[in-house]
Amino acid sequence: MLSPKFLAFVFGSWLMLIALAIANGVIRQEVYGGLMSDLAAHQVSTVTLMAVILLFTYVLLRFGPMELSPQEALLTGVLWTLTTIAFEFLAGHYVFGHSWERLLADYNVLEGRVWVLIPATTLSAPYLVNRLL
Repeated sequence: MLSPKFLAFVFGSWLMLIALAIANGVIRQEVYGGLMSDLAAHQVSTVTLMAVILLFTYVLLRFGPMELSPQEALLTGVLWTLTTIAFEFLAGHYVFGHSWERLLADYNVLEGRVWVLIPATTLSAPYLVNRLL
């Protein structure tokens, strides 16, 4: 059974992570997005967000309120990833009005779109960082 404290930790930290991801998108849009191609901006934004996710996870697990077992760290990554993908697609489509095709386009690695690295990083970061600590 998952404790309420663990679930509060997972979803509270996920909300902070989403705020950082949105800030990353705003910086892309407002600062460097117009200085390079859309594809290059997408790739820079992806790498930047990967670094932010790893740094956030390190700070959270090093200085945060909970110590996680390896299983809890893995479950944290799974829950963060599932929640992120659900938010991305549901809010992207129903709130922001993007087509499903547009939302899926960022995952087309054959076209140079590397967004798939974000869910991979989100999934693995808690477990990997927890092992390093």
